[in-house]
Amino acid sequence: MERLSNCDLTQRIDNRKEYEKKLKKYQLRLLALQHLLVEKKIAVIFVFEGWDAAGKGGAIKRSVANLDPRGVRVTSIAAPAPHEKRYHYMQRFWRKIPQYGQIAIFDRSWYGRVLVERVEKFAEKKEWKRAYSEINSFEKLLTDDRYIIEKFWLHINKGEQYRRFMERQNNPLKQWKITEEDWRNRARWDDYLAAAEEMFEKTDRPYAPWRIIPANDKWFARVAVIRYMVHAIERNFKKALNDEDHPSGGGLGSEGCTETRGH
Repeated sequence: MERLSNCDLTQRIDNRKEYEKKLKKYQLRLLALQHLLVEKKIAVIFVFEGWDAAGKGGAIKRSVANLDPRGVRVTSIAAPAPHEKRYHYMQRFWRKIPQYGQIAIFDRSWYGRVLVERVEKFAEKKEWKRAYSEINSFEKLLTDDRYIIEKFWLHINKGEQYRRFMERQNNPLKQWKITEEDWRNRARWDDYLAAAEEMFEKTDRPYAPWRIIPANDKWFARVAVIRYMVHAIERNFKKALNDEDHPSGGGLGSEGCTETRGH
C-alpha cells in the first residue's frame, strides 16, 4: 500500500482564530492528561519522523508549550557518536527511555536504522532488514509494560519541501536550518519514499501505530499532532480501566488503530 501517496495534503486550517482555538483546546487537554500520567505512573513515548523541513520542530514546540517541564523531555537524535558505535544501535535509545509518569519526545529515533542508515548504506542490508523485528520487539516490550507509544510521520510533497528549503536559504535568520545534507537527501527522495513505505508496512502495529500527518499546512499539522497525542493517552487509559474490570493480560497499548491514516 502506498500510504504516503494516498495522504490528502490539501487539508488545512485557513483561519488563525480557528487554529489558535483548536491548538489551545488540545494543549490544555494534554496538560490535564500529563497529571494523570504521573498519578498512574504511566510513561509515554512520542516519535517524530518525516521529511526534512516538514515541520517536526514546530509541532513538537507547540505540543510541549504548556506542559510541566519537569515531566517531559525532548531528545533530538543525530548520527551516533564514535563511542556509541561500539554498542548495539539500540543501546543509546534505551538510555533515553522515560521514567514512569513522564513523557519523552524523540525528534528522529531508532527508525534511522531503516531510513537514513538504509538509504545511505551506513548499515548493511542484513542489519537494516533485521531491524524491523528488533524495533517491533523493543516497542512491544515497552507497551506490554506501562508505556504508551505513538509514532508520527510529518508528510509534505516535494514541491512544498523545495519552497521551504528556498525560504530558509534566503532568510539570514533561518539559514542555519538548511545544510548541504538536506539538499543531498532531497536528491534521494524516491529512495527515502520506498524506505518509509516499507517501514510503515513492517512496523505499524496496534500497540505502536504510525500516524501520517498531512503537513503542507503547518497549522493543520500542529493541531493534528496534539490531537493524536491526546487521543493516544485517552485510548490507553480507557484500555487500562477495561483491563482492571476484565483482566485478561496484554499491555496498555495492545489496542487501537491498526492502520496508518492521514488526518
